[in-house]
Amino acid sequence: MALLATGGAISSTLSILGSPALARAQDRCPVPEAGTAALGDVDPARRLAWIDGHLSRAEKNARLWTFGWGGGIAAAGIGSLAAVPFVAKETRVDWYTGAVSAGVGVAAFVIAPPALLHDAPALRAEIARRQSDADADADADVCPLLAAAEARLVHDARDEALQGRWYIHVGNLVFNAGLGLFLGLGYHHWAAGVVNALAGAAVGEAIIFTRPTATIDDLGDYLRGAP
Repeated sequence: MALLATGGAISSTLSILGSPALARAQDRCPVPEAGTAALGDVDPARRLAWIDGHLSRAEKNARLWTFGWGGGIAAAGIGSLAAVPFVAKETRVDWYTGAVSAGVGVAAFVIAPPALLHDAPALRAEIARRQSDADADADADVCPLLAAAEARLVHDARDEALQGRWYIHVGNLVFNAGLGLFLGLGYHHWAAGVVNALAGAAVGEAIIFTRPTATIDDLGDYLRGAP
């Protein structure tokens, strides 16, 4: 079903290829600053379809990653809270701390989800609107839409690269070490502090290392003329 949906998106994009304006645009649409001469030789509508198809596929993976990790962390936090009434009163702070850690993890997905989750649907909407406009106006120019699609591709690739920077790793480790010290220094629950810190850091690093990165490679392929 995913392949059929992606194929439909590409077919929909290529369906505007017959517009006289697109034929005239072939020699007019510029390439990005880092683009090669080979990219300039590719028909603009094909370039647009390529970006649309690749962002749509990457979006599906990003959505799975976001809701998979976010849902799992949320379930862990709820489980920690559900266990509170059944544990010794003096250890409840350990479980509350685990729930807080999970809450922060879920908040990170809500506050800063992958840019793809916005950009890919927005591009599809722009293409559909453009197709409707092209049906009404044969002089519609594809170049502005192609430039916007290229900007989205660059934006998404940069967003993916940003999520793997060294300070993201440092932030994860510092936050979880802080939780461990909170339990250890504040309540003398060193064993629980170590468990919380190590488990939280491990999950955080797993999230970072499994993050979507396909758009980074897609951008390089596009600039080299892959479409």
